[in-house]
Amino acid sequence: MTRAELYNQKPKQSPWRGLLLFIITCMIVSAGVFGFLQYYQNTIKIEAPTEKLGKKVVIDLPNGQKVYTYDHLIIEKNGKMYYKGERNTIDLTGGTVVYENWKEPE
Repeated sequence: MTRAELYNQKPKQSPWRGLLLFIITCMIVSAGVFGFLQYYQNTIKIEAPTEKLGKKVVIDLPNGQKVYTYDHLIIEKNGKMYYKGERNTIDLTGGTVVYENWKEPE
């Protein structure tokens, strides 16, 4: 047998077989990575301490505006009433405090 005959008798491999195996492997690996990331994200829980804000109040200011806030965020210092927020302080002197159950914005 000549070399050409030996070469022609070997079965030729299909190029689709390797491509198909590669695609299936990539799909399995990506599904595993995606599943691991979902599991990892669900295990992370950040819980902030709950802050007791008190009763809901509405403050009617002398100029007609209303301030909706909570009881524990209002402080009185030197005869004046202030709203002490997370980042700012508002002077509410002259306003009347009404204990009213207002709806929270959605």
